[in-house]
Amino acid sequence: MSTTVRASTVRIRPAADSEYAAIGELTYAAYSNDYTDLSDNYRHQLRHPEALLGAYDFFVAEDEATGGLVGTIAVLRAGHDQQGRIAPHELYFRLLATHPSARGRGIGADLTRFAMAEARRRGQRAVVLNSGPEMLGAHALYRKLGFSRRSDREDVIVLPDGRELELLTFVLDLEE
Repeated sequence: MSTTVRASTVRIRPAADSEYAAIGELTYAAYSNDYTDLSDNYRHQLRHPEALLGAYDFFVAEDEATGGLVGTIAVLRAGHDQQGRIAPHELYFRLLATHPSARGRGIGADLTRFAMAEARRRGQRAVVLNSGPEMLGAHALYRKLGFSRRSDREDVIVLPDGRELELLTFVLDLEE
């Protein structure tokens, strides 16, 4: 006799107002699991996504079997341009995160594809994101999904603690 085990599925939906603390903890867990040199300011930002609600819409990946949040992504709202770095025809996202306990299930890819679909739904012609140089796993995912690195759009920012951070830029041009 054989037993069939069905893997749980993930549903991506807009975040509820009551979920921002959980989103912050999920994002913090994901980033602090992979990167040990996060600045105190960035750690605070990761834990408090509600501070970005003026410019970003948050979406969550919910495990349909458990109802738990397993991933999240923040999508820049129309009319915001990241100090002129994002063109009107581009969708920008950040804070893509999969909880460490849910890794290996394709949730990061699902959330990135969600951003691509959202860009098409909005009539955008490209999807843009920034990433740190050490985020090699994320870079591999973006390349697999068709993004290319655009060094002409990259920047170095100075963090509140005085350290410099290179921001790599990845762009996916959408077919018309």
